[in-house]
Amino acid sequence: MSRPEEILPPDLFYDDSESRKYTTSSRIQSIQSEMTHRALELLQLDSPSLIIDLGCGSGLSGEILSSISPADGGPHVWIGMDISASMLDIALQRDVEGDLLLSDIGQGVPFRPGSFDAAISISAIQWLCNAESNEVNPQGRLSRFFNGLYASLRRGGRAVCQFYPKNDAQRSMITSAAIKAGFGAGILEDEPGTKNLKYYLVLTVGGGEMQGDITGVVKNMRDVDVQDARRRSGFTGKKGEKKGSKAWIVRKKEQMERKGKVVKASTKYTGRSRRRVVF
Repeated sequence: MSRPEEILPPDLFYDDSESRKYTTSSRIQSIQSEMTHRALELLQLDSPSLIIDLGCGSGLSGEILSSISPADGGPHVWIGMDISASMLDIALQRDVEGDLLLSDIGQGVPFRPGSFDAAISISAIQWLCNAESNEVNPQGRLSRFFNGLYASLRRGGRAVCQFYPKNDAQRSMITSAAIKAGFGAGILEDEPGTKNLKYYLVLTVGGGEMQGDITGVVKNMRDVDVQDARRRSGFTGKKGEKKGSKAWIVRKKEQMERKGKVVKASTKYTGRSRRRVVF
């Protein structure tokens, strides 16, 4: 069976009929509730917080954020972003408590730096990996999303994105984009080896001092190892690169391309010093 994101873009797939069907399904409501509570557990919030819900749909997750009891650190205030006008219309009809923004997360997160304490996203970011036309660049969309999200979170903030990658390449593309944006990142797999497998991407801002388990769930568990993909791949950083050198210029161009911007092609003259002639 085809995945929804392979059929149509989300703003077209979730029309009035599909949005209502999704929202009223008791099965979907149960799964959404389970994943939202799991994401909140990974966010580790101990007091009422301002949360951005990315791909909020009709507000199923937002309702849970609003209903968290004071004993569990809530209730939380939230703002939801979604590209589907039909989904947001149903959220308004359901009179959810959060504020709603019709926006494409693949174009960034348009809020002031440091606006949010935390972010949550349920079953949304895999949609960014699909190109509906030759003009759409999945890497660029992921880059804009994660760079915007990183900027919108306060230092020390966290984000948890539950997602369904199509394959290992897609999973790697998503996590690489998050790390390049500056996040400390870790992936948690729930129910591995079953058809109910769920992935949670746990992201931290200013979490460079955190070593090993970014997700925070491995603590005190016996016989569990944390794999650091950056060390395994021989990540070395950018030491020895001189500003203005060819290597520095090429790296900057690659960064711009990942953001979806058009850059001039490198030539044999790239990075060469120019001789100045004064008359």
